[in-house]
Amino acid sequence: MEPEDVGTELAEVLIDEQRLAQRVAQLAAAISEDYEGRPPLLVVVLKGAVMFLADLARAIPQSVEMDFMAVSSYGYGTASSGVVRILKDLDVDVRDRHVLLVEDIIDSGLTLSWLLRNLAARSPASLEVCALLRKRDALQVDVDIKYVGFDIPNAFVVGYGLDYAEQYRNLRCIGTLAPDRLPS
Repeated sequence: MEPEDVGTELAEVLIDEQRLAQRVAQLAAAISEDYEGRPPLLVVVLKGAVMFLADLARAIPQSVEMDFMAVSSYGYGTASSGVVRILKDLDVDVRDRHVLLVEDIIDSGLTLSWLLRNLAARSPASLEVCALLRKRDALQVDVDIKYVGFDIPNAFVVGYGLDYAEQYRNLRCIGTLAPDRLPS
């Protein structure tokens, strides 16, 4: 779906499709270099990171494995509740594996911090993070993110997998919603 398909529902396009593709290719090249000789297990946080994962995995020129987790800290709101629930856990054992956690967006860092502690307790050989987006101004905890696609303003964003109430995931860009589209 293109930005013009949603009319005035978007206030601004922050990152267009071309910039997304370029940055994903750069991240894939860095990951490939860093993981040469030790294929990573891409642990993907559903649902928001699916689009990012698909493009990232295809751009990595080596074999990768993937597994999926679903966690919730938002519900239908626009801010993290701070309470993390596992909705779907991994199917594979990460013990002694090189795990790369693929995230869509880092807001407060609370969910990511919780996920890193949870995965570290499972004894991976290594554990790193690749996040498409980071809101530096919203961070409440210090989290180590090895690969960051873009730093963005502290605004609610949609597109490229990110949603509001399960809408806008299939936008080919990342943008901010018009104020009248968000709950008051």
